[in-house]
Amino acid sequence: MNPFQKNESKETFFSPVSTEEVPHRPPGAPKKPPPKICGSNYPLSIAFIVVNEFCERFSYYGMKALAVLTLYFLYFLHWSEDTSTSIYHAFSSLCYFTPILGAAIADSWLGKFKTIIYLSLVYVLGHVVKSLGALPILGGPMVHTVLSLVGLTLIALGTGGIKPCVAAFGGDQFEEKDAEERTRYFSVFYLSINAGSLISTFITPMLRGDVQCFGEDCYALAFGVPGLLMVIALVVFALGNKMYKKPPPEGNIVAQVFKCIWFALSNRFKNRSGDIPKRQHWLDWAVEKYPTQLIMDVKALTRVLFLYIPLPMFWALLDQQGSRWTLQATKMNGNLGFFVLQPDQMQVLNPFLVLIFIPLFDLVIYRLISKCGINFSSLRKMAVGMILACLAFAVAATVEIKINGMAPPQPGPQEIFLQVLNLADDDVKVTVVGNENHSLLVESIKSFQKTPHYFRLHLKTKSQDFHFHLKYHNLSVYTEHSVEEKNGYSLIIREDGKNISSMMVKDGEGKTTKGMATMRFINTLHKDVNITLGTDISFSVGEDYGVSAYKTVQRGEYPAVHCRTENKDFSLNLGLLDFGAAYLFVITNNPKTSQGLQAWKMEDIPANKMSIAWQLPQYALVTAGEVMFSVTGLEFSYSQAPSSMKSVLQAAWLLTVAVGNIIVLVVAQFSGLVQWAEFILFSCLLLVVCLIFSIMGYYYVPVKPEDMQGPADKQFPHTQGDMINLETKKTKF
Repeated sequence: MNPFQKNESKETFFSPVSTEEVPHRPPGAPKKPPPKICGSNYPLSIAFIVVNEFCERFSYYGMKALAVLTLYFLYFLHWSEDTSTSIYHAFSSLCYFTPILGAAIADSWLGKFKTIIYLSLVYVLGHVVKSLGALPILGGPMVHTVLSLVGLTLIALGTGGIKPCVAAFGGDQFEEKDAEERTRYFSVFYLSINAGSLISTFITPMLRGDVQCFGEDCYALAFGVPGLLMVIALVVFALGNKMYKKPPPEGNIVAQVFKCIWFALSNRFKNRSGDIPKRQHWLDWAVEKYPTQLIMDVKALTRVLFLYIPLPMFWALLDQQGSRWTLQATKMNGNLGFFVLQPDQMQVLNPFLVLIFIPLFDLVIYRLISKCGINFSSLRKMAVGMILACLAFAVAATVEIKINGMAPPQPGPQEIFLQVLNLADDDVKVTVVGNENHSLLVESIKSFQKTPHYFRLHLKTKSQDFHFHLKYHNLSVYTEHSVEEKNGYSLIIREDGKNISSMMVKDGEGKTTKGMATMRFINTLHKDVNITLGTDISFSVGEDYGVSAYKTVQRGEYPAVHCRTENKDFSLNLGLLDFGAAYLFVITNNPKTSQGLQAWKMEDIPANKMSIAWQLPQYALVTAGEVMFSVTGLEFSYSQAPSSMKSVLQAAWLLTVAVGNIIVLVVAQFSGLVQWAEFILFSCLLLVVCLIFSIMGYYYVPVKPEDMQGPADKQFPHTQGDMINLETKKTKF
């Protein structure tokens, strides 16, 4: 669900945790084992953490749903589309940068538990302020704007701050001997995120549109219910207080890491003489000032961060579900026979498939692979996830090519499309004469054709005058109209008494449908007509062949559209308006109908022909890749990170998502490629990155817990000889 966007990806909102040990009990004091879930090796405390995450993700995605937040900006705050889009993505970006702050607070000052509690209070406060800003009776536009921006800022601080802490705090609840259960926990944790996202994405748009507050859409309720879920998340998390293992913070670890790295680099630069013995690792040059354990931790941290370098490319592909893939869906037909699917609803398929794939992979696929004797390591799973995403974009490119082949042609350079519409009572012969005396004779254009006639005329200049010869019964009329290349036009032939004339209407403006239907009206009556569709769409069409502008409407049946002249109300049956189609309705007298009026229906642009179901394979592939890449990557990062730096490392994981989105923006802005070629480009780029990542993984040396953790009270000598060389053990990727 991307948007651009699933539009962003849910999996990045949880981050694994640290395995820091609780302080030692006094000698002789018995250690009470933590309560377990139904006699298993799963601590009961993780149930509170998983439920907390479900409610928090419901809160976040419910509030941030594109159908709610963006519409709130447009129709409640009355911002422009550009401003609304900018604020929406600015808020999303802020949610990815605040994890650094939350991680620093958790690892250096308050610890994970207190950080989650305090920033959750900030989170709840943000929801309250945001909901108040959506009340129409509370102040004016300035008050609503200020409250909305303050609320969004607090929400970004809260959700981003707890992201690198919650999942990692859950990992802290397991003993190292329960590594398999901890791996399963990350899968369940990821599943709870997508469950919360899936449910809230359906519910909150209903709260906005189906409930009225003060005569308007109820944005206050749509924001208030997610706020209530965040309160529940906080209460549930607090209820598990006495069951949690709470590793204490270990000082300003971020500052220590940077100082250690800086000292190692500067010390190496000072001792660059060839006479000075080399050391096994560049960080070993910090042993004169920093303890061995810290240097070991920084080594482990930098090795994992090095593996993070290729990861943003995967997110660049995954997050296009909410942008490029949704735009692709707007060019497809969402009528599945038993159900009609809107283009933006396809994003719901991702969390739905995640709920299916996680147990399928954990309980079936991975076990079958293990029984076959294949060592399917974490890095191999991530590499396969990348390959699946490559295949998904190759499929998306194939679908895009097929869509382009079925789409109606567009006028190119030195070319126009001309539609001749005969509103006279009988056939009309039309001859089109260009400047070079070439002509096209169109015989017997019948009145009210069901399918418009398009004539492709090739122009030699960017603009040109065309002469039209109209022959109707005994009448012979010459008219002249100006046209410009790359545009479509409608030549409307009309009869007034014994005379016949024509008018030229430009068709290009307002026809972009984005998956919805568009329509316009021609009024042949001698009175103005006002047409109303629903509560917010209306047309005012002038008398005597007035032509309205195109307007976008929802796909569906319109059997009784209310119309009104100055002295008469009537209704028109417009029939089915289908995905992607542009319609022209001609309002005319018809004595055969009960009202004496009728709307003749014609298609300016045919409806989308390719079913949206063709997107299912690419969604299935990319979601399978997401499950293998993201869930595995979270657990791997947790297991390989030093115990004092797990929250910081998870914040770095979240930053790879932000970098991935930047890649999408850069490619989209500067590639200049057609859409199918851009899909192929992304697929090839990720394939290259996957190869690089596989080589890096082949030479990666997994770190065991005993290599990273030493006794808390042990003093390490500051000599090179005491450094532990992790490279002595080599495990192949």
